[in-house]
Amino acid sequence: MPIALGNLFDLESQESGGSALFMSPNPTADPQPISGDKNGGDGGGIPVEDWLPITESRKGNIFTATFHLLCVGIGLQVILLPAAFAALGWVWGTIILTVGFVWKLYTTWLLVHLHEALPGIRISRFVRLAIASFGVKLGKLLAIFPVMYLSGGACTILVITGGKSILQLLQIMSEDNTAPLNSVQCFLVFSCIAVIMSQFPNLNSLFGVSLIGGVMGVAYCTVIWILPVTSDVKKTEQVRYATTDESFVHIFNAIGLIALVFRGNNLVLEIQGTLPSDSKNPSSKTMWRAVLISHALVAICMFPLSVVVYWAHGDKIPASGGPVGYYLKLYTQEHSKRAACFIHLTFIFSCLCSYPINLMPACDNAEMVYTVKKQKRASIIVRMMLRVFLGLVCFSIAIVFPFLPYLAVLIGAIALLVTFTYPSFMWISIKKPERKSPMWLFNVLMGCLGASLSFFLLLASALRLDQKGLHANFFNP
Repeated sequence: MPIALGNLFDLESQESGGSALFMSPNPTADPQPISGDKNGGDGGGIPVEDWLPITESRKGNIFTATFHLLCVGIGLQVILLPAAFAALGWVWGTIILTVGFVWKLYTTWLLVHLHEALPGIRISRFVRLAIASFGVKLGKLLAIFPVMYLSGGACTILVITGGKSILQLLQIMSEDNTAPLNSVQCFLVFSCIAVIMSQFPNLNSLFGVSLIGGVMGVAYCTVIWILPVTSDVKKTEQVRYATTDESFVHIFNAIGLIALVFRGNNLVLEIQGTLPSDSKNPSSKTMWRAVLISHALVAICMFPLSVVVYWAHGDKIPASGGPVGYYLKLYTQEHSKRAACFIHLTFIFSCLCSYPINLMPACDNAEMVYTVKKQKRASIIVRMMLRVFLGLVCFSIAIVFPFLPYLAVLIGAIALLVTFTYPSFMWISIKKPERKSPMWLFNVLMGCLGASLSFFLLLASALRLDQKGLHANFFNP
């Protein structure tokens, strides 16, 4: 099997003009994978994985993996969960959120155990797993766009949301509700700080960034749901919970807001790739413990936030979601300026820390192209220039398309295949359970349900845009 897979990746190298083998031949603590000879010899090849930022360091541990997962798990979409409850109501909102959480946990379990499913090989990138599962052409076709969108697209939306949050913070802090910077300048400030934070050499070295991002995420989520509980807002104002629009478009848009929270499977294999592994202590054991701890913390954040904020604000929450900044204005209006500033600051720091983690697959791919072309490791200057260039691309897209958050459900519906569909079919392809066995049937069912969910979310989002229009503000953030 390893030889056959080697032949497969040699074929890919020919197709892509010299793309290197990205899979470790031995699950050791410090693997030395090489490109070239299909039987595992160097054949004059180069140690590609040792030169790329995702697998350059395999000295991670349960703490680094936990905080990487936590930082990307508490995304900016979490604070839009009450908007989904405003459309779905108490019962269906809670049921769909719970089902989505369990479903995401299951597909993460599949990926963790597929990381070393092939004897003697570590698959540390989602696209590589797709190729190993579905073949070179189909694997690339299915995986490259959603993975690159989840990397670059997430960073672009972070620039838009983080920049607008900076602008709103400046307005809160001013006496006359004006800010010394405009939107473009706030986008630029956010991008510059984020690009500087992205200069760490590899994914494992971003542990401190992930630690800060995870703590900030837990902090703003906690404050957001604690404030309504401890304030008198509920006592002085009557809140209604009735859902007035029960159309297909409205309901599925709300389901899409919940589904978008459960992205991040595109980084599971990459994070696991930073962990050491041997026959006695495979990386899957450490990674699964990290997954359980991080998901427990994420659940502690998202479930109280969804329920309590909907209880406190009810019909005042925009059921269509809307920009994050608009939602945060509720706290500017109903709570002290100090509390509003704290929420905005922690939210901005969380966005800044999520940026380099989400950008890492794009950085890794860019350095792969350089490494294969030049047959040498990217120097510090080259690495810095590549990351500045990627940051500039994300900033430029944010300026040209500042309305991208309104398309999150539409484009994100395609990327949701990475979370809810592909892992189940990958498990069947690689593990090859007996046909019509319980595991085979369950994964076929989950994969088909995930594909159906993606299709209906795509359809509902397109219909919503057709009904209400996009109101695209090109070059006008």
